[in-house]
Amino acid sequence: MKKVGFFQSIHLKFVLIYMLLILLAMQIIGIYFVGELEKRLLDNFQTSLTKRTDLLAYNLRGEFSKEREKDDPIGVATQKLLKSFISGPNDDVQEVQFIDENSRVLATSNSSNEAAIGRKTNDLRVKQALVSGNAPEPKMEQNAEGERVQVNVVPLIVEEKTKGVIYITASMEDVYGQMKEINQIFATGTVIALIVTAGLGILLAQTITRPISDMRRQAMEMAKGNYSRKVKVYGYDEIGQLALAFNNLSKKLLQARASTESERRKLTSVLSHMTDGVIATDRKGRIILLNDPAEKMLNVSRETALDQQILEMLGIEEEYTLDQLFQEPDSVLLDFSTRDEPYILRASFSVIQKDTGKVNGLIAVLYDVTEQEKIDRERREFVANVSHELRTPLTTMRSYLEALSDGAWQDPNIAPNFLSVAQDETERMIRLVNDLLQLSKMDSTEYQLMKDWVEFTEFFSNIIDRFEMSKEQNVSFKRAYSKKSRFMEIDEDKITQVLYNIISNALKYSPEGGTITYRLRERADMLEISISDQGMGIPKENVDKIFDRFYRVEKARSRRMGGTGLGLAIAKEMIKAHGGDIWAKSEEGKGTTIYFTLPLGKEQEDDWE
Repeated sequence: MKKVGFFQSIHLKFVLIYMLLILLAMQIIGIYFVGELEKRLLDNFQTSLTKRTDLLAYNLRGEFSKEREKDDPIGVATQKLLKSFISGPNDDVQEVQFIDENSRVLATSNSSNEAAIGRKTNDLRVKQALVSGNAPEPKMEQNAEGERVQVNVVPLIVEEKTKGVIYITASMEDVYGQMKEINQIFATGTVIALIVTAGLGILLAQTITRPISDMRRQAMEMAKGNYSRKVKVYGYDEIGQLALAFNNLSKKLLQARASTESERRKLTSVLSHMTDGVIATDRKGRIILLNDPAEKMLNVSRETALDQQILEMLGIEEEYTLDQLFQEPDSVLLDFSTRDEPYILRASFSVIQKDTGKVNGLIAVLYDVTEQEKIDRERREFVANVSHELRTPLTTMRSYLEALSDGAWQDPNIAPNFLSVAQDETERMIRLVNDLLQLSKMDSTEYQLMKDWVEFTEFFSNIIDRFEMSKEQNVSFKRAYSKKSRFMEIDEDKITQVLYNIISNALKYSPEGGTITYRLRERADMLEISISDQGMGIPKENVDKIFDRFYRVEKARSRRMGGTGLGLAIAKEMIKAHGGDIWAKSEEGKGTTIYFTLPLGKEQEDDWE
């Protein structure tokens, strides 16, 4: 995580906010205090000046009320009173003039301005006071030196007559000087308060930011997966309670993570050991998870499959939409079969939903149903084949029996032939039913072999002798194996049936003058038996199918020869029950060889060597 800069830290913000609050409070207090102080100083100044003016007016009224001698004019007396009004060089009153009722300056306190005596003034406020007899409001203005002065005009009323006005000019620089000093003192106090506030703010911010910084470090550790660290609790105030809650959260998260990790391992183990494929998607149908069996089933790598659309991955984008899959349709069959090998998967879908019911994704479970579909197909084919095999002789028998019932039994030439055909078809159905019963027994789990020790070379030769004595075709037998004794534990009846089925087929398909060759070869702990004919052979693509039930290369010819199509299927089941294997090699026009193996007896291994 990026380190917080000094100017971005909450520590500095706390100090600045604290200082700004103090500064704002000081300014509000200062504005109110200075304003009130200025008002009070001005009021005091005006009150003091008014009292002095009233005293001067009282003295002047006394002078105007006296009987004056010629050697004591009113102007001289007035001049003395005005000069006595100025207390000294530090007095705020700069000049006092008395202006008579004719607007002429009668006297002045300023010796340097005595030239103004006798002059007429044009001051509007003086004229208003002479006319109305009332004192106008004091007026503040600047003099020639730029000083702020207050001018008061007070009428002198004697015996209800206005004898003149007192015109006072008083300097206010002392008042404003005091205000300036007070402002300077207040500013200095504000600076000192801010400095003290900054120090206290730093201490206060540390008490707040220290546990916050500690919780920040804890959050960073938690983001890295470390839940063991604890936040130090500095007190039990709100921040202390937050620290305690933070520690409790860490503990709960540690427990939740352990539980989640345990569940994740369980889920991973389940997904890894499942034989079925599992695919999970997000709500847009993009793959976010698939297990190893799903990779193998779809023949894709996890890197390739992730973020791919599930519809494209399963190859069903033309048949289904994502909305249809979210509606949880019935399971879908996915056919990935090739010309050489069938491969069918079944996909079942379920929807992932939030607590609110909103769709959050999709789960697809893949099952390999190739064998099941193959078994179902074989079962259907088996029923169809059995039905067909039984229907053919039954149809033939019905036709011939109907002919006999219609009177053909009276014909000595036709009746025996019809009866012979019906008997042959009956025998054929009996063989078919017997073969089906034999296969049913071998498919049963209770099927058991009656094994016994047999000298196989002699056993094999005896069976060949029986066929050689009873054969009707012009076919010769060739025994290409030694007379060496070979002992093995087998079910003699079952292996006899196997050899009868194989040799019978070789005789059926061998041409006149052909040869059937019998071979025995020892391969490790197995004995390989092969029977070769020189018949028409089997096409290469059909060689592996001749051991399937009811399979015939040439169905019409095999049926005409009395075959049921189950002989080699029965032979295959019997050989596998003995722990061996059976297969065929063939070349069209040259013949077919059937091979099968049986385990040799361990007691005879030393004798064979």
